[in-house]
Amino acid sequence: MRSDGHEPEADPQARRRHRLLFRALERRRNPRLRRTDITVTDQAAVKRAVKAASLGNAMEWFDFGIYSYLAVTLGHVFFPSGNDTAQLLSSFATFAVAFLVRPLGGMVFGPMGDKVGRKKVLALTMIMMAVGTFAIGLIPSYASIGFWAPALLILFRLIQGFSTGGEYGGASTFIAEYAPDKRRGFFGSFLELGTLAGYVGAAGLVTALTAALGSDAMEAWGWRVPFLVAGPLGLVGLYLRLRLDETPAFQKLEGAGSYQASEAATAVETSAKGDLKKIFQQYWGTLVLCICLVGAYNIVNYMLLSYMPTYLSDEMHYSETHGLLILVATMVVLMLVINQVGRLSDRFGRKPLLAAGMLGFFFLSIPAFALVQQGSLAAVSAGMLMLGFSLVCLLGTMSAALPALFPTQVRYGGLAVGYNLSASLFGGTTPLVVTALIHATGTDMLPAYYAMGAALVGLVAIACMKETAQRPLEGSPPSVETPEEAAEIAEAQVPAGRQ
Repeated sequence: MRSDGHEPEADPQARRRHRLLFRALERRRNPRLRRTDITVTDQAAVKRAVKAASLGNAMEWFDFGIYSYLAVTLGHVFFPSGNDTAQLLSSFATFAVAFLVRPLGGMVFGPMGDKVGRKKVLALTMIMMAVGTFAIGLIPSYASIGFWAPALLILFRLIQGFSTGGEYGGASTFIAEYAPDKRRGFFGSFLELGTLAGYVGAAGLVTALTAALGSDAMEAWGWRVPFLVAGPLGLVGLYLRLRLDETPAFQKLEGAGSYQASEAATAVETSAKGDLKKIFQQYWGTLVLCICLVGAYNIVNYMLLSYMPTYLSDEMHYSETHGLLILVATMVVLMLVINQVGRLSDRFGRKPLLAAGMLGFFFLSIPAFALVQQGSLAAVSAGMLMLGFSLVCLLGTMSAALPALFPTQVRYGGLAVGYNLSASLFGGTTPLVVTALIHATGTDMLPAYYAMGAALVGLVAIACMKETAQRPLEGSPPSVETPEEAAEIAEAQVPAGRQ
């Protein structure tokens, strides 16, 4: 056997002389799937899984989004007064701190999810995020306790970031392993619908409080309210996640299914003992691809959903409420179309939709920011929608494309590590880097150039990835919606060697 794990090719003449023998060997190596090996999804269970994962994801990103939309206020509350730009940079630096520990969270929670199950880890990440966010709402200001205020803020941001390290990889894996192969894009798009809903909820609450209380009251005490809301929301998310069953793919890996897997099923389902060493040694190429793809996606994602309100208020001198309202309206539009993008990715493939999003950012970023800089409501809204429609092509597709990069036994771990390494390096640093570069260069178009560079990297990564739409997840047998589909797949197989 070769070092790559594959047996050497047999001599063609030997194949011709011993056809029956080689045919028997092929059947043994590649046995046909029995009807019982093919997963027939329970539609009610799929909907429960999608709802719990998406609502939990919405609550996670509600917690995380609050900080983005209160960046200016938090800069005033937690850092020394004197220089508004320095306060804003300090606030964004603290935002970025949470991303520094996300890879550590991914390295801990990812392999844990491959060993003990997706459900338990997702419940744990929900608890940690809720505790971290709630605690931020209780920290006294810099004026009250001095240095300890930013120190405590950083501590609880680290807890948030660590928990987020296990969230996206787990939630996307959870939905991908529940969904039937032909509708994985559609069901996966609900995860990012939850992301948008979390951001909309955070932005809406911050906007409403700012409009009702005014800037002075928000800075005095109103900023605490969105953080304190995270406590009860976290309990709701925890309840939903604990009511779920483990995914069918993981149950089969652990031998927890209602039947014994046949030889064909065990050929594609090894053990669930994923570990970091295995991920880095055996799947380093896939890991690099994941990091590049997620890096490009995260830069444009955080550029629009996290940084844009600050850009409108800090660079364009919009009121904070005005900028947030425009972003909320843009995200609501994206929520209306994101599931249709998921359907399109099932029909036409992941790669065409992802490429369309990256090409949109490459060609439309400069026109979009030029419109935003004109300042009128119509121009700013048009620019935001141009970027938004480019982003939704990525949002509606990525949660189905990324889990399919890795096989079942290391899927949670591989995706958690790759996603969070990339998010740490490129996603969370985007507001900080762009703000610093704008003030260093004096160029308001810097965000457009940054997005275009990210889109180029994304296009290269998309060209290197395999198309996975309507295909079984690697390491798992086919997953279908009806017994009839399962029977068709079983009957359609021809004996090995007669193809």
